[in-house]
Amino acid sequence: MKLVLDIGNTFGKLVIYRQEDEVFRAQFEHKDMYTTLVGLFFDFPYIKQAILCSVVVVDPKTRLFLKEKTILLEVNSEMKLPFENKYETPETLGADRIGLVAAASFKYPGKNCLVVDAGSCVTYDFISSDGIYRGGAISPGLQMRFKAMHDYTNKLPFVTLNEAFIALGTNTQNSILAGAVNGLVFEIEGWQSSFGSTHKDLTLILTGGDAQFLSKRLKNTIFAHSNFLVQGLCQLLDYNTL
Repeated sequence: MKLVLDIGNTFGKLVIYRQEDEVFRAQFEHKDMYTTLVGLFFDFPYIKQAILCSVVVVDPKTRLFLKEKTILLEVNSEMKLPFENKYETPETLGADRIGLVAAASFKYPGKNCLVVDAGSCVTYDFISSDGIYRGGAISPGLQMRFKAMHDYTNKLPFVTLNEAFIALGTNTQNSILAGAVNGLVFEIEGWQSSFGSTHKDLTLILTGGDAQFLSKRLKNTIFAHSNFLVQGLCQLLDYNTL
């Protein structure tokens, strides 16, 4: 059995695989990471390998526990990767972005891919058809945009995502929704148009917590994958243990 750990800015996810088949998955808060893992290994004592992809600092107690229980692989720029990394400061490239580019290279080999991860922040990462990671961008996610408009003004309310929002706001709440959502949709379409004009047959991959919501509002063909990173991390674990 293999354990995949994806620790994001907001919460953590874990998935257990037997070969390539998913056996179990769970979500947890950062503060519950250690107790969650202790309970997990009680229920699944035959986990032998693990891969950890984290954008936050994992406490030493949890890391030691994982190393005692498994052969632990931590995602970073120095590991064996299925692509050539042209980032100027590879050591500063986030583990999540490394994992996403690896996932794209596994799933769409020989393709020009733009991976958009719509989470707390929105990351854009481009890998060309020759297997070279060229770089990307980072911008505020939807929740961050809502929070910023509330926190840095005196009167704007804090709003939450609403499936039924209208494109042109007729009140303050709907105007905030329209601005944040449409602004991000136009941003994604702008990146897609820019890369698509210079790279043939661009594949746009949309993932992250807000992916399904956004995919309904994007005009062009995309591939929305809710489990894209986790599946890619499982493959990256195998790639480093073969």
